[in-house]
Amino acid sequence: MIGSEAQNQQLASIKAATLIESLPWLQQFHDKVVVVKFGGNAMVDAELQRAFCEDMAYLRWVGIKPVVVHGGGPQISAALKEKGIQSEFKGGLRVTTKETIGIVRDVLRNQISADLASMIAEAGGDPVVLSGEDSFLFRAEKTYLDTDAGQVDIGFVGEVTSVNPRVVLDALNAGKIPVISTVAPGADGELYNVNADLAAAAAAVAFGAAKLMVLTDVAGLYSDWPNLDSLVSEITVAELEQMLPSLESGMIPKMQACLQAVIGGVPRAHVIDGRTPHSILLEIFTQTGVGTLVVPN
Repeated sequence: MIGSEAQNQQLASIKAATLIESLPWLQQFHDKVVVVKFGGNAMVDAELQRAFCEDMAYLRWVGIKPVVVHGGGPQISAALKEKGIQSEFKGGLRVTTKETIGIVRDVLRNQISADLASMIAEAGGDPVVLSGEDSFLFRAEKTYLDTDAGQVDIGFVGEVTSVNPRVVLDALNAGKIPVISTVAPGADGELYNVNADLAAAAAAVAFGAAKLMVLTDVAGLYSDWPNLDSLVSEITVAELEQMLPSLESGMIPKMQACLQAVIGGVPRAHVIDGRTPHSILLEIFTQTGVGTLVVPN
């Protein structure tokens, strides 16, 4: 019994120390916007999803303003397969037809956003589901795939060209947690499927975010992948610009997002391992942090 009491006291002391360690970060980020790009393994693992949503609710309750931006590659592919439509990719980008853009929109908003919002609410947060279509939150422009043979048309795929932050800032000021899916209208009246990493970066700049965090399925950026000893804990914009062309293809849009955010004025951008439960809280509230931090030169 004595041993058990001593263990309980030791555990309580550890918890207290953790709370005290978080104080400077609570002060630094109080009332600040933090944009989190949700994706990777965390998107398809139920327990990681739940931990992520608990993190979002926690941030809001301690006075930080989280904004969730997400894509949904695996879920979109599954929905297309159910309808007998083969997923096609070129240069790592999903070829999106007139038929499939509606499915993309539906899966992102009515499945993924809705599920995240439900779990955030269960965790005590007050979510609001948005997409790039709402109040022209995002405007997009059609993009083409550049190849050695010239530009290739990949359908209704675009990139964010402008952000109207008002609907999100109003939601944040009302105490809500925006959950944003990444389809966006173009000036031509068409709807486009946009890269969620780069949309999150554009959003972070437009919202005046103090931090952008991008969840991945690796521990961070490696300078010599797959050498696990080459994990980079911190990198400047200039260093990242030099390294970017040599990166593994799946990591390029994530690091481009961090690069664009910091160049656009976001003080800090991180790539974080979404396979670790509560990785968002570990990054924000601990001295060591996790993942790779991108900072200005």
